[in-house]
Amino acid sequence: MEDIKIDETAQLTEKEQKRVLYRLLSYTKPHKKELILAFSLLVLTTLGELASPILVKIFIDDYLTPGNLIFQPLLILGVSYLGIQIVKSVLLFFQLVKFQEIALKIIQQLRVDIFSKVQSLGLKYFDQTPAGSIVSRITNDTEAIKDMFVTVLSTFIQSGFLLTGIFITMFILDVKLALFCLIFIPLILMVMSLYRKFSSRFYLDMRERLSQLNAKLSESLQGMSIIQVFRQEKRLRKEFEDINEMHFNSGMKNIKIDGLLLRPAVDLIFILGLIIVLNYFGITSLDSPVEIGVLYAFVNYLERFFEPVNNMMMRLSLYQQAIVAGARVFRILDKQELAPAQSEKSALSIEEGRIEFKNLTFSYDGQRDVLKNISFTANPGETVALVGHTGSGKSSIINLLMRFYEYENGDILIDGKSIRDFSKEELRDKMGLVLQDPFLFYGTVRDNITLHNHHLTDEQVEEAANFVQAHTFIEKLEDTYNHKVVERGSTLSSGQRQLIAFARTIAANPKILVLDEATANIDTETEEAIQTALAKMREGRTTIAIAHRLSTIQDANLILVLHQGEIVERGTHQELLALGGLYHKMFLLQNGAVERLEDVIH
Repeated sequence: MEDIKIDETAQLTEKEQKRVLYRLLSYTKPHKKELILAFSLLVLTTLGELASPILVKIFIDDYLTPGNLIFQPLLILGVSYLGIQIVKSVLLFFQLVKFQEIALKIIQQLRVDIFSKVQSLGLKYFDQTPAGSIVSRITNDTEAIKDMFVTVLSTFIQSGFLLTGIFITMFILDVKLALFCLIFIPLILMVMSLYRKFSSRFYLDMRERLSQLNAKLSESLQGMSIIQVFRQEKRLRKEFEDINEMHFNSGMKNIKIDGLLLRPAVDLIFILGLIIVLNYFGITSLDSPVEIGVLYAFVNYLERFFEPVNNMMMRLSLYQQAIVAGARVFRILDKQELAPAQSEKSALSIEEGRIEFKNLTFSYDGQRDVLKNISFTANPGETVALVGHTGSGKSSIINLLMRFYEYENGDILIDGKSIRDFSKEELRDKMGLVLQDPFLFYGTVRDNITLHNHHLTDEQVEEAANFVQAHTFIEKLEDTYNHKVVERGSTLSSGQRQLIAFARTIAANPKILVLDEATANIDTETEEAIQTALAKMREGRTTIAIAHRLSTIQDANLILVLHQGEIVERGTHQELLALGGLYHKMFLLQNGAVERLEDVIH
């Protein structure tokens, strides 16, 4: 299926709308048998709709008007009419259920597809896109698409069958009058075309505003403590009100276009058609008698003709919303900012964990280099520490080592092989990451340590917790290892969350440890215990550690001092102090011997 390239804020053209529709319809392919059954039921209910007026016409013209009230034929007509209505109602129930089931299955698959795509996107995409906007596309937009499959398609197809049947029956009853009624079709098509032209612009704007509302809401909920501490409630409320007002204005534009071009316009055309039919029969009655049954059937069919037209027009707004929502969903599915690719069929394995950066230069935006010719080696069992002021490039080195971003110049080697040549599974299994602000999932403490790795036994979990001094506080929690962890672990202290993150990493038994100021949120006593545990854990493993407190990395085998993306000093703690450079000034600053940060940087 061809990718859909659409400007995020531009109006959808006719061609783009068709491409979105065809792509949405491609999701019906796995459900062909169910669709055939649903459409068969739809055809049968439509035939029931068409048969009812014919039975009434026969009753009026053949029995009521001439006074030919014979019991048996009338009984047959009555039973037939009632039977058709009952069967039609039963078939209609199963038809609606089947269409709903198909629609839900399609949306279920679409949501899985977009969620899977989001998980495969690189961090660059999430750096540029608010989380609330992504949530809106996965939930609100897919829900709008569901409405199209549930109501719009069935309504349009049923209406198409019904309109075709009505015109055929009209031509059987009176060819000349049926030809008169054909003039309604171009008028209706013109109204539909005008509606689609204007409504797509308004619906696109409305869905974008809804995404902004979700993004603002998500940001506010995540930063609620900061909002309250700095008294930002009024500002955030004003920003939310402004976006909400724009969403309201877009909605009002849609309501106005709906009010003008949907029911009122079709009702006007219906009145015109009724005038034509009544005038035709009035003029005809001057020359010859008019069959009341034919008049009834024609007026009835005319009403039935405009009923599906009205249904189609009212569903047209849902259709436009679904097309706009589909375009927004497909924009994510077509995103090319994927996570760095790995050689998935590679049989390479990380045996020793020797890391080598070779002349690595990297830029996030392709314009300004945040890393410049970075070269160093970390041997198994060694600890390489990265220090430097904010923005010096420490986190970027870790981001590239963890394959969160792709690089172009230089290379990263593990055991002498490019990091690109390893499978993603091998890298993730053999590399452990602990961040300064650890992320905990909703679930239990045990789940957050094992991350649902069923190969880990309870004994291994407790052993890992003991190793990092976490077992003591876990045992004091309600239900201990089965203690419920709420979203992001907000009911636990920063230090407790950090200890669980350490236990999670140690339980995985990685070859390479990556620590981003991992002991920053832990008290001094616990930190000393963890440093002892880390010393044992580093044996035979390669460790890359970002440190702000120089006291935590004094025993590192190699310390790299970064400044503006370059390694300006390297050596052990004692060697760097003896050098008297930037590291020496940073050390003096942290020990109170330097009063100004500028003295360190310059």
